[in-house]
Amino acid sequence: MSEEQRVILRDVEAIAIPSGAPIVVKKGTPFQVIQAMGGNYTVLCQGSFLARIAQKDADALGETTAGEVPRTAGEGLPQGPVDENMVLERLREVFDPEIPVNIVDLGLVYDCVISPREDGRYDVRVKMTLTAPGCGMGPVLAQEAESKIAQIPGVATAQVELVWDPPWTPAMITEEGRMQLGLI
Repeated sequence: MSEEQRVILRDVEAIAIPSGAPIVVKKGTPFQVIQAMGGNYTVLCQGSFLARIAQKDADALGETTAGEVPRTAGEGLPQGPVDENMVLERLREVFDPEIPVNIVDLGLVYDCVISPREDGRYDVRVKMTLTAPGCGMGPVLAQEAESKIAQIPGVATAQVELVWDPPWTPAMITEEGRMQLGLI
């Protein structure tokens, strides 16, 4: 995303990329929006470090809404039993902050187990990986994925586990992801 440089309008909590550490970006810090996807912004601050800023703090960037507004619980999803397609659709709203492709099309989601409960709701367990094992954004992405899954009507619990086997390779990117990246 090419954009002129602006300044942060108020102190704002952010996540440092790629460490995943919480930081505060100070008012007046020059920035450029690199990516606005999944309700979050990836910004290049002072031309030297990347930070992820949540949609709820878009006003600090001078934005009124995120590039893609997350749905509220159940909005746009069919009612009834929870299935893998519903889970994957929600996970397509979670984006790697450095690569403009969602975690499903990047090939980061390895497994999805949906277990019915006696109360008619469902427990959902997902295994996912990262493009690099040392990436500090792993817990941030896993938490965001859990939050998206938990918004599906009928989901009682959502658990996302980070795994490293098999190791991720670019060959795991879906055809859709390759098209988004201009690889085909």
